[in-house]
Amino acid sequence: MISDEHVLIAFGLTLFAGLSTGIGSAIALLAKRTNTRFLSVALGFSAGVMIYVSFVEILSKARIELTEVYGIREGSWYTVLAFFAGIFVIGLIDKFIPSIENPHEVKRIEDMDQIDEKKRKLARMGIFTALAIGIHNFPEGLATFTAALSDPNLGIAIAVAIAIHNIPEGIAVSVPVYYATGSRKRAFWLSFSSGLAEPIGALVGYLLLMPFLSPTVFGVLFAMVAGIMVFISLDELLPAAEEYGEHHYSIYGMIAGMALMAVSLLLFL
Repeated sequence: MISDEHVLIAFGLTLFAGLSTGIGSAIALLAKRTNTRFLSVALGFSAGVMIYVSFVEILSKARIELTEVYGIREGSWYTVLAFFAGIFVIGLIDKFIPSIENPHEVKRIEDMDQIDEKKRKLARMGIFTALAIGIHNFPEGLATFTAALSDPNLGIAIAVAIAIHNIPEGIAVSVPVYYATGSRKRAFWLSFSSGLAEPIGALVGYLLLMPFLSPTVFGVLFAMVAGIMVFISLDELLPAAEEYGEHHYSIYGMIAGMALMAVSLLLFL
């Protein structure tokens, strides 16, 4: 039985991860230049945490839950199918977001002085970017919430990884909106509110899934979460890390993220 305390911790971690878009917004509005080397390493680090924990911990837990119910052979098949179902779902979401409005297109603080488009077009770009981020963040919120519900320590690691991932998304919203409107306040709040999709995703997951939570539902959900996180890492985090900085910095960050996640999991054995 999952306690109310576990549920509150899971919601709190999801809220923290989602609203970190505000950190990216603050960086865009207060800093003079984008620290691309730091962002490259940080995004690589985030990808390393998410890839390692997905394959080593989350997928393993999903397989244990499903094999206990269906046996080794059938349970393993269900685990693999659910993993790729998660990839398919997040892939569909990514496909239906137009590339010009994709939240993972790199934006830099310096771009505020270089964009020559009409202000109305820029404002529209910022609003649609915020909407796109909201759609992407919905399954991320469910992933963070589910992981934290199972293991708060695991939830903390994933929440931090997704929070790092959300920082450049905050920049992506703030840059065009601030340039179009001249309002730091509006740019910040639009960016900040786009992160609310993550706790909303957690809330929807809680309301829909909690009444039916069983080893089978939990195993399938965990395997799908692993697929979602691997896709986000390979399709969004690592390419963005390389766009912000050099290839090697993103890989060093990824390896550091994997190593830290490995050590933290061993410490809690």
